Amino acid sequence: MSHLPQIKVPATYMRGGTSKGVFFKLTDLPERCQTPGEARDRFLLRVIGSPDPYGAQIDGMGGATSSTSKTVILSKSSKPDHDVDYRFGQVSIDKAFVDWSGNCGNLTAAVGSFAISNGLVDAARIPRNGVCVVRIWQTQISKTIIAHVPIRDGAVQETGDFELDGVTFPAAEVQIEFLDPADEGDGDGGGSMFPTGNLVDDLEVPGIGTLKATMINAGIPTVFINAVEIGYSGTELREAINTDPEALRKFETIRAHGALRMGLIKDLSEAAKRQHTPKVAFVAPPADYLSSSGKPVKAGDIDLNVRALSMGKLHHAMMGTAAVAIGTAAAIPGTLVNLAAGGGAREAVRFGHPSGTLRVGAAAEQVNGEWKVKKAIMSRSARVLMEGWVRVPGDAF
Repeated sequence: MSHLPQIKVPATYMRGGTSKGVFFKLTDLPERCQTPGEARDRFLLRVIGSPDPYGAQIDGMGGATSSTSKTVILSKSSKPDHDVDYRFGQVSIDKAFVDWSGNCGNLTAAVGSFAISNGLVDAARIPRNGVCVVRIWQTQISKTIIAHVPIRDGAVQETGDFELDGVTFPAAEVQIEFLDPADEGDGDGGGSMFPTGNLVDDLEVPGIGTLKATMINAGIPTVFINAVEIGYSGTELREAINTDPEALRKFETIRAHGALRMGLIKDLSEAAKRQHTPKVAFVAPPADYLSSSGKPVKAGDIDLNVRALSMGKLHHAMMGTAAVAIGTAAAIPGTLVNLAAGGGAREAVRFGHPSGTLRVGAAAEQVNGEWKVKKAIMSRSARVLMEGWVRVPGDAF
């Protein structure tokens, strides 16, 4: 029996924030993968090593967690006043599908760096020394993101002393601005920051009960619930949730019913094919705890605690897009996030997560009775880990 040889495709393996992914230029992909569809998805699945019934992704570039089973496709932007079009694919670990329903805020931190280094940003816009402002168009959520990338001697500066909890080594700081982060009709979340029209809803979840919930479309669709209502303190680490199959089933049930209530799906059965969105997170007032690295987090140093799940597991730190949702909800008096942080008006919040703390800023205002947030800001870092080619069997896609 004959087999096609492997092909090689230019790629870069990058860390962005607390995630890792394989980055491609659109024009470097095999021709049949340059347009959305089955061939592209099958190619990316093979690159990452999915579906893997062993859950390890040994035969691919994935790291067997939601944070490391990611792909990015970039191209020169077709949109005026933007530099690069950004497409993000969350690759399922154990199932044969790629979820294109949302963004990855962490990998956004690496988009600007990749774009500069790979000729997707006009050379005239790159300073010899200083900061390059990269204007990113996120195609899936139809939003503008601005990355402030440090430049030294005409090249991206990756090394530095900026420390990010959840990342072992320091690097250069990259400030990210998410402009108009709330869904106002361009996305698929119902055309409103609060798709139900309420800051807090009673969410009925069969087998669990009726939970208070803030359901918001900002950064990424997210369902926030109170930790105490589901038997948690809000200081849990990954092992407390991810080793408990019953807890994971409970969170997935909450997520599915939240997706239905938010209008993201029309039937509960659709939730299984939309794992990336919405996120489900639980919040609690400040409390002392030890982070996953053993570093103490003091209640006096944070405004609240938040734990969030991604692709069915508790995240080891915090998804960047969920951080935008947290900052946005915290800025709006009366949401569960805002109340957990003590209530009242605020333009920034520092929250505790399993790996430490993170600060995110957002300013909200009411316009004609509707809440609006023009910008959410956070700092991340990014670094190239490896560059060259990925190889996949020629008959894999």
